[in-house]
Amino acid sequence: MSPRRVAALAVLCAALVGCAHIQNLPANVPTATPLLGDAGPTEFPSDDDVMIGLAFSGGGTRAAAFSFGVLKELARTEMPSSGHARTLLERVDIVTGVSGGSVTAAYFGLRRRAALDDFRERFLIQDAEAALNTAVSFGNIARAFGGGINGDMPFRRWLDANLFGGATFGAMLANRRPQVVINASDIYNRTPFVFSPTTFAALCSDISSYPISAAVAASAAVPLAFAPVVLETFPDKCDAPLPAWMARARDDPTASPMMKAVANGMTRYRDGSMRYVKLVDGGVVDNFGLSSFTVAREAAQTPYGPLTAAHAIKMRRILFIVVDSEQATEGTWAQTLDGPTGVELIAASTNAALASSVWSGYSAFQLSLQQWRDKLIRWRCGLSAGEVQRLRGTTAGWNCRDLDGFIGRVAFNQLDPARAAALNAVPTRFRLPVEQVDALISAGGDALAQHPTYRAFLKSLGRPPRTVAATESIVTAAEPIVPAEAR
Repeated sequence: MSPRRVAALAVLCAALVGCAHIQNLPANVPTATPLLGDAGPTEFPSDDDVMIGLAFSGGGTRAAAFSFGVLKELARTEMPSSGHARTLLERVDIVTGVSGGSVTAAYFGLRRRAALDDFRERFLIQDAEAALNTAVSFGNIARAFGGGINGDMPFRRWLDANLFGGATFGAMLANRRPQVVINASDIYNRTPFVFSPTTFAALCSDISSYPISAAVAASAAVPLAFAPVVLETFPDKCDAPLPAWMARARDDPTASPMMKAVANGMTRYRDGSMRYVKLVDGGVVDNFGLSSFTVAREAAQTPYGPLTAAHAIKMRRILFIVVDSEQATEGTWAQTLDGPTGVELIAASTNAALASSVWSGYSAFQLSLQQWRDKLIRWRCGLSAGEVQRLRGTTAGWNCRDLDGFIGRVAFNQLDPARAAALNAVPTRFRLPVEQVDALISAGGDALAQHPTYRAFLKSLGRPPRTVAATESIVTAAEPIVPAEAR
């Protein structure tokens, strides 16, 4: 190609990019009195002796459906609580979601048990891509290079029309449980962005008026397919102090890199050095959405934080289920001398970086949960009889070591090979055939029911697990249970 043609093509591409630029407008508003939280990014409510947390990974509708199957399985198991029966679903304290998993998490957080009645019909078997520009064209290539093919408003409107009805975070915050954590990625600070009162307080912004659909759109804003979702900072609109843990993390040379990064990012929101926060898919930095808990534990200044002392002394069991809808490695180039091609190399390199981040975050979460349990036991066993009486209401039946933790990762590869292969072949889109949706829902329930960690948790509470027919599923792998000390 001649230099003149190359120059002409470059000018044409630049013109297309300039004309195709997508700009999202901030949906958050300022407030002089933001909701405050000083125990870290999140606080976990619990008013009984069991704490249950769920983490839903990204992966489009396939992740949303697989996670929904886990919720349905929890709804099948009844547990006595305060003199009346409730299901494990109603005892979920926290659910954190990323991208496709954030849709399930947000709808469950908004409607709770009623979400099981219509989520399949209102979202899972619908075409959530109907409002999106998904065509392969020169115009869309130009838009991608201009910052993103789609703006956030079409997807937000679709989500509100089909699921959320314009609901804001105020509606979810009014529910005592579960606490919902929607996760996006702050691409400037290279940190998770958690839609929480603490984060919005750093922005001097009102989270209670922020649309749930906007947070979900940010969590699912795959780079290039979507332009970044934008939030505005309002450092001159409030003088509410930042939580003390942020200053400690900034100044402590021994603080973890994640703590420092999150603290520095929130400080930038407040000090005026960032006017706008640009958010993309939460899976870019944390596809399990676990970092909020890890940071909350490091931010806590007590052995029991982010719980209250009264909650921590009642605790007997902690269950955290990570629902992983990750797609298996694809391609045949590992079997040949040639390859991967340029496109395959970009995809493989990106996936390798994301997978490494995901597993590092998961390992950090496992360690954090184990250390938290150990610290809780030491704190409980160091209490005097009077302190136990004051916090617990009685010393009868008190056993300070009666505290077990269970963490399990529920994934396709824990099902029988044929079933896992079929599920791995499902694309990570927001539009799937009904039969694939139903297969994913069924698989989520079966994988949880047969998971050794979940079964051990139920056994510790004296509840029989559901038996899945051999023709349905066999779980073949398990995550380690948090070690239990002798009681």
